[in-house]
Order: sequence, then structure tokens, then C-alpha cells
Amino acid sequence: MLHLCSLDNLHLTNAWVTIGSFDGVHIGHRSIIQDMVREAHTQNAPAVVITFFPHPSVVLRNNLSLGYLTMPDERAELLAELGIDYVITLEFTPALANLTATEFFLMLSQGIHLKQLWVGHDFTLGKNREGNVARLKELGSQMGFSVHVVSPLMHAGHPVSSSRIRTLLAEGNVEQAARMLGYFYALSGTVVIGDQRGHTLGFPTANLQPPPQRLIPAYGIYACWANVAGQQYRSVTNIGVRPTFEPSLNTPRVETFILDFNQNIYNQPLKIQFVKFLRPEQRYPSQQALIEQINLDIEQSREVLKHAPSTSSIPA
Repeated sequence: MLHLCSLDNLHLTNAWVTIGSFDGVHIGHRSIIQDMVREAHTQNAPAVVITFFPHPSVVLRNNLSLGYLTMPDERAELLAELGIDYVITLEFTPALANLTATEFFLMLSQGIHLKQLWVGHDFTLGKNREGNVARLKELGSQMGFSVHVVSPLMHAGHPVSSSRIRTLLAEGNVEQAARMLGYFYALSGTVVIGDQRGHTLGFPTANLQPPPQRLIPAYGIYACWANVAGQQYRSVTNIGVRPTFEPSLNTPRVETFILDFNQNIYNQPLKIQFVKFLRPEQRYPSQQALIEQINLDIEQSREVLKHAPSTSSIPA
């Protein structure tokens, strides 16, 4: 798979293409992409995803509080696992947003000869969202490509969507979010040096520093898989402001205690996969009370992870 950031020097013919933000690459996205990849490859045609960063709502509605489920490289990696040949992440700018659907596809045609376009039933593109399915079919007949429309995927009575998954994660419902994603929601980043508070309590934690735009799940304690240097370990992760010690802390911290692990991993990459919400973060009357609760969290986490899939893919 090639991950590109522009259409420059691109010369694809008879390409099968889908376009969208695809944040999270959830099971709804996958239902479109996997079918498109399979059919494109039977025709010996390239399967292409065109996506955008930043998210259009950030540019069009100044939605600076949007938390990304995936950053561009993470998204491309997930798409590669589905068999996509090219991921093209275009910078979403006011100038791009101002293009009509016709202008957008004329721009696209400079690097991609489009054979089929796959979209959801409510897909829109272009200035004032004028490029709906009916308009795209008109353009396709003029420019030589067909439009394949995919019905929405439902799960537990809700259409599967990135916004729905963000809401679930903000509520701490990582289990339901995982069913819609098709994998455990994860945060990746570099392990940074903290204030060693966990070490003094007897539970040295790895302090994770994910990208600032990433969505952080609700404050609380979670049973997680921790991935270090290709190895998977059980862990207990705390997200929050540590009210027992720092009730005035404003920026949430992501700290994970990796079970049965004794390595120095400062400045190394770490990936945390959220399996189950255990309890809310709370203030304890003493350090000893906190230690007793952490031991209970560890016991519960071991039990949860004993029965959890040990891979990133989970059953729907």
C-alpha cells in the first residue's frame, strides 16, 4: 500500500475509488471497502481511498474540540490491512471546500482515471454539499465512471458512524465502541517521564503522550492490552486528573500499569487498547485506601483480560 499526500505524479488507470473522512475505519467503512477491494482486484484494478485531514468539520465549522479516532498514518495502516492499494490523504482547506463537485472530479482526473466510485447513500461532496448521489451519477455519465451506492450498516439499533463512536468513548463505553470499530479503541504515543507517583505507591506506570488531537476516553480506570515492542501485556490504565493527589490538575493524564512487566520503556512507543471500563476515577481518603483499590483493579483487570481476545480484531 502507498500512502500519499497529494495527486502529484500519480497516474492510475481504471481505479475503483471511495472518498470520505473514514475516521476510525469502523465496521461501516469496512463493509464498503472490503467489497470494493475484492471486486476491484478481480478486475486487476487498483483500489483507492481518498481521505482528508484535518476533518472537514474542523475547517468548515471550526470544530476544534473534535477528537480524532485515528491520525492519518494510523488510518492508512488500518486501510492497508483491508487490502487498499493507495491511500491519498488530501489536506482539507477552505480552497478545497470551495470546489464544486465538478471541479473536484476534474482535479482528481489529473492523477486518477476513475472507473467506479463507491459511496454511502447519504454521501455529499463539494461546495454547499451539492455533490449528492444523484449529482455524482450525472457526473459519472459525463466523465466515464459509474457510481455504486452502499446502504448504511446498523448496529444495536444505530447507524454505525464515527460520531456515534466518539460519543460512546466520551461516555467510557469502550466495549460498545469496540463492536462498532471492529477492534479495541487504542491510543498510541511515546512514554514520557512522569512525577514517579505510581512508583512510590508500588505501581510504576507508563505515562503515555498521544497526539493532542486524539480523542481520550472518559475519565476512569480501564482494563487494557498494552503493546510494547511487538509484545502484548495485560494492564490497568487510569485516565484523569488523579484527584487523590492533584484535585486542581486540568490536563488529563493517561497512565498505565503494565502487569508482570519490569522494563524501562521511557521514550519508547506504547500502544494501549481499551477493553473494558472498570470504574470512574475518584478521590480516596488516604494513600493506603488508594493502594487497596488499585489492587482490586488489578485483580478485576486480570479476570477481564483472561476472557478477552488477545488480538486487535474482535467479534461484532
